Amino acid sequence: MTIFGFEIDTEALWIVVGIILLCVEMMAPGMYLMFLGAAALFTGLLGYALPLSLPMELLIFAISSVGLVYVAKRWFEVYPILSTSPLLNARIAQMIGQTVTVVQPIEHGSGRVKVGDTVWSASGPDAPEGARMKITGAEGNCLEVEPLPALPEE
Repeated sequence: MTIFGFEIDTEALWIVVGIILLCVEMMAPGMYLMFLGAAALFTGLLGYALPLSLPMELLIFAISSVGLVYVAKRWFEVYPILSTSPLLNARIAQMIGQTVTVVQPIEHGSGRVKVGDTVWSASGPDAPEGARMKITGAEGNCLEVEPLPALPEE
């Protein structure tokens, strides 16, 4: 194949594209570029083994790409990658159970509480400013809070 006046070996081009896709996967992981890269490498290696036309190489790449992505999707449904921090990107879920301080009285079911150095909207039973509450859930960006249980007296 000739591109910009240069004779290009399509099999080598497939292998280079496959390697580039694998490298991009390492820089921006998302799992699917890896399988497209593998399909490109497969197409290039098959092109070296068999005399294939460009349309046939494109067809092999398309079929192997779809096939590998489908197999990978099914594989990861059955064998998901378990995380040591499953709530890493779920900030509100991480807050459930934390004790917070009311900074704007909770009246008629809504007010504001301080979580760390941030103030959040909160809903729950009426509570005065300074009261300590426990986060029990969230609806959107509004934390659901309830009073802390009373400590048993000795």
